[in-house]
Amino acid sequence: MNVYLKIISVTALSAVLGLGMFASPGAAQTLFGGDNDTPIEVNADGGIEWQRDASVFIATKNATATRGNTVVSADELRAYYRQNNDADGGGTEIWRLDAIGNVKITAPGWVGEGGLAIYDVAGAVIVLKDANPIKLTSGEDIITATEQVEFWSERKLAVARGNATAVRAQRTIRANVLSAHFEQGPDGQDRVRLVEGFDQVRINTANEQATSDRAAYDVVSGLARLTGSVMITQGDNQLEGCSADLDLNTGISRLKSCAPAPGAPEGSGRVKGVLMPGARAK
Repeated sequence: MNVYLKIISVTALSAVLGLGMFASPGAAQTLFGGDNDTPIEVNADGGIEWQRDASVFIATKNATATRGNTVVSADELRAYYRQNNDADGGGTEIWRLDAIGNVKITAPGWVGEGGLAIYDVAGAVIVLKDANPIKLTSGEDIITATEQVEFWSERKLAVARGNATAVRAQRTIRANVLSAHFEQGPDGQDRVRLVEGFDQVRINTANEQATSDRAAYDVVSGLARLTGSVMITQGDNQLEGCSADLDLNTGISRLKSCAPAPGAPEGSGRVKGVLMPGARAK
C-alpha cells in the first residue's frame, strides 16, 4: 500500500521546488528556461498528491507547471523524482515529467499540442504523442504528425514522425519524417528556419508539385533543395532528375542530372522531361 501525502497548498510545493530540492542542473532549465533557482509553480483544480513510495507528485484537473516563460498544461501532471548521488549535486532531482490528456506546451515562439507528453530530463527531450494530429505551431508555420513530435530544446530542433506535414501559406511539405530547426528571431522569439524532409517527400505550392527522397527547405529565403528520384510536375508538364533547386518565391526550378552508373549507357543519367504543348499549370 502506497503511503501518500496530499498537498493542499500549491504554494508549499512551489516553495520546495524553489529551494532546489528537485533542481536538476542544466537539464531543468532547457525545458522551462531561467536558472535553477527559479521555482516551478504548480497549479491544479483537483489538488496535488504526493506518493512517497512511488516517488511522484501528481497534480490533477486543469494542472499546469510554470517556470519562467514556459507553461505545460494538461488534465494530469506527474513529476517523478529520485535520489541524486552526484558529488556536486546531492539531494533529490526530478528525472521525468509526464503530462496526460489535453496537453499544451507554450514556450517563446512555439506551442505544442497532443494527448500525452513525456519529458526526459536526462536527455533534455520532450516527446509529444497520442493525438491525431499532434501539432506544433510557430508563427506562420504549422507542423503536424500522427505518430509523435520530439522537441530537443538544447539543439533547437523538433522532429515530427508519421505522416508529417509542414504548412506555411500556400506551401505544404509532407514526408514520413520532418525535422524543424529553430533560430531566435529579431523579436527574441524562436522561429522555424529550416525544414528537412526524409522519405516520400512531397512539396506542394499553388502552381506545382515536387517529390523526392529528401528535401531541405529554408523557410526564410524560400529556397528548397531536393535529392533522390526528383520529379517536378506543373500542370501536364513533368521533369525528372537526381536533384533540384527550387525557389518557391519565384517559381524557378533547376534540375540536375544523375551521374551514370558504372557500365550504364552514355546519357542514361540525363534529366528527363515531358512537356505538353499548350499545357497550363493547375
